[in-house]
Amino acid sequence: MNWIAAHAHPLRTLDPEASLTDLLPLGELVGDATIVALGTASRLTTELSAVAQRILRVLVEWHGFRTLALEGDEQASVELDRYVRTGDGDLTDLLSGARSFWRTEEIRAAVRWVREFNQAHPEDPVRIAHPERPADPAAPLGSMPEIERGLAENTLAWQRRTGDKIVYWGGIAHTLTRDSPPVERVNMGTRLRAEYGCRYVSIGLTFHHGTGAQPVPPPPPDHAEAALGAAGIDAYYLDLRADPDSPARAWLDAPTRARLIGPRYDPELYLDGGSLAEWFDVLVYLTATTPFHPLPS
Repeated sequence: MNWIAAHAHPLRTLDPEASLTDLLPLGELVGDATIVALGTASRLTTELSAVAQRILRVLVEWHGFRTLALEGDEQASVELDRYVRTGDGDLTDLLSGARSFWRTEEIRAAVRWVREFNQAHPEDPVRIAHPERPADPAAPLGSMPEIERGLAENTLAWQRRTGDKIVYWGGIAHTLTRDSPPVERVNMGTRLRAEYGCRYVSIGLTFHHGTGAQPVPPPPPDHAEAALGAAGIDAYYLDLRADPDSPARAWLDAPTRARLIGPRYDPELYLDGGSLAEWFDVLVYLTATTPFHPLPS
């Protein structure tokens, strides 16, 4: 699509330790955000995690974000916060007891980077967000609306308590935003958008095909990723708020479907009931992904 090619910011590398100059424009896209959510279409790919870590570095190093909220494991986040502040504990051991999608070399690399940043900036550290009183891990999970409410309330409570700007790294279904959704679809991102307005920035990270926990084929024609791939750019990010008077707005505002990959690929599982422009402020697109690297057991 010509509009995408004209507005895309190519990613020159996916190496999380490489130069960040290709992400310089992202600062303008983030603006004065208080919370930037990185919602990944799959948590089990090397490349999406690498891009998320690069964005984390940009927001911490250049834009003053001082909390990383890793979605999904309240108990482990307490221990990880202690680790990044003091170095106490063995990081691999700490993650080995966490939820399965945290037990990856990619997450270990991101947390280790936070620890290294804190060692270099002891007077201005980055924290790992966690509830003041983590829930009992043995307690049964609630309904999906209850889970979404809990994710939002925990994030709100941490931000109010610390005053930090937060990078929230989680699943795309939790971080996207919806306009006037029914009660059962009021997710975390929608709640935080209602609270923070434009100071909550939703960044979606998606891909065309590849491998996560198992192979993921190219998307069906009615999925947004099919059109995103037609731009002919292997890796890029795109401001979905740009050029508001463009004819492309009809496509951005039209109902669509998009990747949503759980622990196993299910072709019947996808995002729907909204548009790209409704769900995200910024979109990161990669052509191909490869499997995550599990931590040694």
